[in-house]
Amino acid sequence: MRLVLTSDTHLPKRARDLPAPLWAAIDDADIVVHAGDWVDVATLDALSARAARLIGCHGNNDGAALRARLPEVAFADLDGLRMAVVHETGPAQGREERCAARFPEVDLLVFGHSHIPWDTTAANGLRLLNPGSPTDRRRQPFATYMTATVAAGRLTEVTLHELPGR
Repeated sequence: MRLVLTSDTHLPKRARDLPAPLWAAIDDADIVVHAGDWVDVATLDALSARAARLIGCHGNNDGAALRARLPEVAFADLDGLRMAVVHETGPAQGREERCAARFPEVDLLVFGHSHIPWDTTAANGLRLLNPGSPTDRRRQPFATYMTATVAAGRLTEVTLHELPGR
């Protein structure tokens, strides 16, 4: 099962559209995961139309129309891998412990908000992934997204993709 992980797309404020490499990855994915801050309902509609399966949540910059269609936390079982998707997880310090306590029944937590890529594992085995942002790199050298593979209930081949500058 091929996953694409993205967050903080902020369309059309930070870019007019998603970068072409991300759209190509979305077209090839079995599941697209978006961890909030869509900003524009049209982005949700476009991803819904192109993704084989879309799992997402709303973020702090998402208005009432997006909040009506997306949960604060999305949960999914991916071939036995228990995943949650949430936008905000608080400060980096203590993140693993906080998230492990908040999501004790989850194997993978995908989150966003900071625009900073993150890949760590909590003491209880919870994997935390933040794909960064494909449109607003903030203080990072590149805009980013992630891909991963799920096989037999295990997450494998997590890759951070750097996008070319606009």
